[in-house]
This record gives sequence, structure tokens and C-alpha cells, in this order.
Amino acid sequence: LAGPEMSVKAFELVPAVERDLLMGDKARINIECIECCGKHLYVGTNDCFIHHFLLDEVTSSKGKLSYSAQKLLHKYLGLKKPVAELRAASALERLIVLCDGIVFLVDMVTLETVPSAAGGGAKIRSVTAFCINENPVNGDPFCVEMCVLSSKRRTVQIYMVYEDRVQLVKEVTTPEQPCAVSLDGYFLCLALTTQYMILNYNTGASQDLFPYNSEERRPIVKRISREEFLLAAPGGLGMFANAEGISQRAPVNWSESVIGAAVCFPYVVALDESFITIHSMLDQQLKQTLSFRDGHILQDFEGKVILASTKAVYVLVPLPLERQIQDLLAGHRVEEALILTEGAQRNIPKDKFQVILHKRILQQAGFIQFGQLQFLEAKEHFRKGQLDVRELISLYPLLLPASSSFTRCHPPLHEFADLNHLAQGDQEKVLRCKKFLISYLGEVRSTEVVNGCREDVDTALLKLYAEQDHDSLLDLLASDNACVLADSVPWLEKYHKYFALGLLYHYNGQDSAAVQLWIRVVDGDLQDSTRSDLYEYIVDFLCFSSNLDLVWKYADWALQKDPTVGVHVFTKRPARKDQPETNPDDVITYLGKHGQALLLYLEHLVLERRIQKEKFHTHLAVMYLDRVLSLLSESSTDEEQLTKARERLQALLRESNFYRVQFLLGKMENCEQLLLERATLHGKLEEHDKALHILVHKLRDFSSAEAFCIWASSCRDSEYRQQLFHLLLGVYLDGSLPGDAQTAAGGGTGELEMAAVDLLNRHGEVFDAVRVLRMLPEGWSLQLLRPFLGRAVRASMHACRTSQIALGLAHSENVQLLHDRRKKPIFVSEKKGCHLCHNTFSEPAVVCLPGGVPVHTHCVAQRVRDSPTKRQLTNSSNHT
Repeated sequence: LAGPEMSVKAFELVPAVERDLLMGDKARINIECIECCGKHLYVGTNDCFIHHFLLDEVTSSKGKLSYSAQKLLHKYLGLKKPVAELRAASALERLIVLCDGIVFLVDMVTLETVPSAAGGGAKIRSVTAFCINENPVNGDPFCVEMCVLSSKRRTVQIYMVYEDRVQLVKEVTTPEQPCAVSLDGYFLCLALTTQYMILNYNTGASQDLFPYNSEERRPIVKRISREEFLLAAPGGLGMFANAEGISQRAPVNWSESVIGAAVCFPYVVALDESFITIHSMLDQQLKQTLSFRDGHILQDFEGKVILASTKAVYVLVPLPLERQIQDLLAGHRVEEALILTEGAQRNIPKDKFQVILHKRILQQAGFIQFGQLQFLEAKEHFRKGQLDVRELISLYPLLLPASSSFTRCHPPLHEFADLNHLAQGDQEKVLRCKKFLISYLGEVRSTEVVNGCREDVDTALLKLYAEQDHDSLLDLLASDNACVLADSVPWLEKYHKYFALGLLYHYNGQDSAAVQLWIRVVDGDLQDSTRSDLYEYIVDFLCFSSNLDLVWKYADWALQKDPTVGVHVFTKRPARKDQPETNPDDVITYLGKHGQALLLYLEHLVLERRIQKEKFHTHLAVMYLDRVLSLLSESSTDEEQLTKARERLQALLRESNFYRVQFLLGKMENCEQLLLERATLHGKLEEHDKALHILVHKLRDFSSAEAFCIWASSCRDSEYRQQLFHLLLGVYLDGSLPGDAQTAAGGGTGELEMAAVDLLNRHGEVFDAVRVLRMLPEGWSLQLLRPFLGRAVRASMHACRTSQIALGLAHSENVQLLHDRRKKPIFVSEKKGCHLCHNTFSEPAVVCLPGGVPVHTHCVAQRVRDSPTKRQLTNSSNHT
């Protein structure tokens, strides 16, 4: 024996039966075969002895396993040949022995040869090899199925072995002499002289596998599981084959001189002349090599792998899989550890390999890859292992809130004290780790992974966002979050994230603290460049606030900053059931010292919300008027400003019906520059003659006079409009009034006459042409009035023709109705009587009742007078 070479320590070689216990000082005795059944070990030697030992497992205080062997018995079989093969049939309490080409039965306790029964023999002769069916097809529990290879014929024989006899049940011929066999159910896996094959002894179907020269090297045929075999193939390969002849596992690459093999999942153990090699079935890699000179036998018994040299017996004890995996992880061999873990999960029952352990291994693997900055792989293993995300957060100093009750897992999942220990001062590595955590926390915060630790996760994410100046900080705070306020405030203040801190205050119901903080930023007391429009944001925030006390508290600050924007606090408030409204009277009183804001608020009430209250409309009109008067009183008036101010006043005076007209008229009575506005007010009072006098005689604004008539009659009928236009025409035709300076100067009358002509020619359709002709002076030229007269004649003809068409259509409709009612002819004769009076008809004029019944006209008239259904009959008569 020599020390092991390994990439992982999967097995330990433990002595079971020392040489002295087996053979004492007899140098020529060698071990030929072994069998183990529970604690009972049977050894066959070359001097025809069977030795029976009792093996006890002994575990030291340090957990190390050893074996204590006690020799119970040894027995000479009397054939003077080596014992070639031993197999235990525990249900029968028999050993099946092959010695000198003879198979016979031996009692497991006394080692005495079992005599043949009266009905049949207990021996089989000319045998080269045999095997037991570990997947028997016979249901008899007190019977063992055995396959035998004969040395004389190319046959395979199937026997049933009982307590004291054996019985041949099947014999199958093979194409070549078989030299090794393994049996599973009905399937024989055979090593012939030149090849391997699978043979179903029940159906006779066979499947050639691959060539192999059994004369050059000893073949290996080993059943490893249900209908699956392990074979020694050319080129030093260990091949797997199932009952269909298909290999569902990749081969393992062992040595050319393998003399024995066994499977102890997930490993393939192979023995050659000098070494024990251990390959993984999961990735086919060599995991461990143990020196073992004079190796002679390698077999597995119910999961226990036993080896023998010529002089002693050893047990190959597997180390616990958890320890193997931890050793791999300690060596940072993550992939191998995970392959071993996944393989164990698939093939070992859950009660032997707990799910919790599997998750822990995945988490450990994730931290190893995290330490190597393999973030994608680490994230996947954290996800599969359902890592408590706080294990990761705790690596980052100060990220967990002070109120967190989290303590790290014990034993620890990694070897790092914190992120600084991991990075060893490499700031680039620290930054990459922080970016990974931001990404990972962002992904998991909305999943079940953070159940129970949402506060820790959101607070850590907030701190990372603030430190890294990340765009998602505001998204986090504007959405549903569980950030711990006490921990977050100093962190946000440290990185000057005052706007974000205000959002956090707002989320926690501290709106006053939020607004106060933002105001300090706008006023320059604190520095935060997050939002350049923070003032407008505060105004919007107050607009949507349901706390009216807060609105009143900070409205003055907003108005002082910018009245035109600050007034939005009152004008932009949404109308919702859950949003309390401000009282307009209170707002107007409050805005008394903010003139511009008051004007905007009144415009909001009157022009946007269309509130129909006299005081609001009058107040707004007065403010418009005061602005105009103020501009008029200035020595250097800005004409553009004055024009806009007057236009706003005029529009309000025209469109509103709710201001106090007499009050406004009194305020501008002595202002000769506001004649147009005065005319509008007279129009509101329906003093149209005064209005038109101002427009025509004082302003000489004939287009405004026409526009006034159109405006004043806009919501009235055509007769009212006609009356206004006739009034305007009368003003034009009446000429100048006594004392009119302009008329006295001359030329005024001609101008009014031309205005009258233009009025008639432009709006001729409004006037009553006959009345106009009576009003016009005798001396006017018809040529001047040609457009008006032409339009009047055309209108008259159009009306006449339209009425004729209407009359014709009515007549045709009546005819059509008569036709529709008289689908069948009505026959009237002197012989036919009236349905009402029963007298005969004397003239063709009749009335037809519904149903086509003719009656006298005077009968119908009488019936209409007398009947309560007069209306119905009358209608019938009219239709007829």
C-alpha cells in the first residue's frame, strides 16, 4: 500500500482482515475469492478452505471508521483445489461454491457441504463461472436464480437453487464460448471469446455490443443497476450498456490492465495491478487514485466495496458526500462541487440528502463565484439556492439598517469579513460589487425572496442608489417601498439627495417636512441639483395635496417667488371627491395683497370654471378696467399693452352676463377714451340707440356699429336683428344732430349717407325692403342701391318660388296619400246603401271609412258632432 493521489478525497482504504488473522505464518496460502453478507465475510483460499469472519464497524471519537474482524470458523472442502467463487444465498442460509469446476452448496453457519436431496442433485459439474440473478423473475422467496457457464459446451444454463438441490430450467446456446456473465431479469450480459453481447434467455433475442479479445485481457461484466451493466472495453475504457444494448452514460477512461470494477454512486471504482482508480460517473473525470499493490479482487456487496490482495482484505469506505462537496468548495472547484451535488440530488433519496443541504451548497458556490467577480453565475446560484438576500447585503458595511435583527448563517457561507476584505483595497472591485448588488436587489425586491426582510432590502437599495447617484433612486421612493426612515435620512443628507429625502418624507406621511426641505433647496440654503424645476414641483405638490392647512401655510412663499406660477396652488387643484376644495371667497381675500395672482385667480373662476356669480364677474371687470385706466393715466403709455388690456376688458364686457353694468358704466362715464366700452355696456342695458349714437356720431366707427348690431342680436331671433339694423339705418339717415361740431363743419351728412348705402349693400338680406324704400330720401340714385335692390328682388322671387314648390309638394303628398289609402277601387251605386244611415247613395261624393266602407258625407259630419272620438274621425275625414 502507498499514499493516495487525488483531486478529491472520495474514499479511504481501511483494513478489514489482516494477514496474520487469515493465515498465520503459512506463506503459501493466498486469497482466491470473497463474499460478504451483512457483517459476515467469507474468504475462499487456494488451499481449498473457506474462512468465516464477523466484521464490526468501529467509529473513533474523531469520527474515523475502522473494522474489527473476528474469525468464527474455517472449513476444508476436501477437493484440494482453490475455491474459485463464493456467493451467499442468505434466504436459504447457503453459500454457493465453485471449486474444481463443481458448483455445490455449503451451510452458511457450519460450512458443511449440503448433501443432495432425494429428488435431485445439489452439484453442477464442468462449470467455469456462475452468477446470481439480483433481479429475479421467479416470485419464490426461498429460491435463488443462478446462471452457469459450462466448460464443455457453448451454452448458458439457468438453474433454480433451493436449500438442498439445484434445478435446470433453461439452456441457451451462444455463438462462441462464454467466459464471463452477469444476469439481470431475463437479460444475460456475456463476454464471449471475441465480443460482448446481450441475450434475452426468455425470447432468445440477442444484441451484439462491441468486440473484445478475452484471451488477451480478462473481461469484466458487472451488473450495476436494473438492466444496466459495466463492461471493460478496448482502449482502457469502462463502457456502460443497458438491456437494449444502448450506452446512456459516457464511458470512463481507466487503465488497460483493469482486473476488477464496481460502482459506488456516483463513482466507478477500478482495480489494476498497482492502483485503485476512482472516476466520477457525472463528469467522467478521475477523482482519486490509491496505490494498491498485489491487488487481486474488487467487488461490491450491497454498496460496500471490498478489495483483497493475495494475503489480506480491505474495505473502501466512501466519505460523506457533504464532506466531499465542502472539500471541493474549499478548493474553489465550484463546477465539480455542483456536478456532484446535482448528481446526488437525482440519485440519492431526499431523506439521505436533505434539500436544505443542497441549497446551502448552491449558496456557498454563489459566494465563491461572487468573490471571483463571476456575477452572472453567482446570481444564478443565489437564485437556485434561495439565498437570504441579507447574507449578501451584510457583506457591504452599513447597508443593513440598524433596526435589522439579521445575523449571518453559522457555519458561515463564505470566508469574507466584508466587502473591503474581499476587495483588498481594490476600489474598482468594490464598485463592481456594488453595481452587482444594485442589479440583484432590483431584481429580487418584487419576488418572494424578500418576504420578511423588505425593509432591509429597500433600505440597502436606497443607500446604494444615493451613494452611486443612480437614476432609480427617485423611482424607488416614488413607488411602494419599505425604506426605514431613521436609517435613510442621514444617508440621503450625506449625499445631498434632498429632493429624494422629501419624497421619502412624503411617502411616510410627513408632507410638511418634505415641503420645508424642498423650500430650503429652492432658497439656496441646501444644494441639490436633482431637479432644476423644483419650485414648479413644489407648486404642483401643493396643488395635489389634500392637506389644506399645508396649502395655506406655504402658498404665500409660492406667490412671493412667482405670482403667475404660485397662483396655480389654487387654480390647478383637481376636482376630486377625495380632494377638499378651497373656498373661492377665502382665496380672493387671501390674494388681496397679490394683485397679479388675484387677477389670474378671478380669470380662472370666470373664464375657465365658468362660475356664474356676479361678484366674481364684476370684480374681474373692475380689475380689467382699473388696469386700462392706469395705463391711460400714464404719461408714456405702451400702446401695445393698452390695446391688449382694452381687448380683454371688451371681451369680458361682451361675453359675460353677470357683472353689474350700471356700476361699471358709472366708473367710465367721464372717460372719453372708453367710448367703445360704454357702447357695449349700453348694449347690455338694451339702450341700443345710445350705443349706436356713441359709435356713429362720437366714434364715427361704422364697422363697429355694424358689429354691435350683430353682437347684440346674436342670441335673438331674426326679427330682433332686423329691428337693430333698421335702427342703425335710421341713425345714418337722420343725419347730424343739432350742435354736432363735425356736421357743422360740413361733410358729415355725406359720410353717413355712404355708410347707409354700404350697410344696405352688405346686409341687404336682413332688411325689410319695402320699409327701407319708404325710409330712403327721394333724391337717392337707384344705381347706388343696385346691389341691395337686386338682392331684395331675388330674395322676393326666391321666397315666392319656394312657397310654390312647397305647395306643389304638399299637393303631391296628398295625392300619394289618397292613392295609398285606395289600393282597391270603391264602388258606389244607387243600389248600395250607406253603412251609417242605410240609405242609398244619390251622388258620387262619399267618405271612405277604414276598411274601404263608403258612407254619406253628411252622415260622417253628424257622427263627428255626436261621437266622443271626434278627433279620430275628423282625422280620418281629413286624410280622406
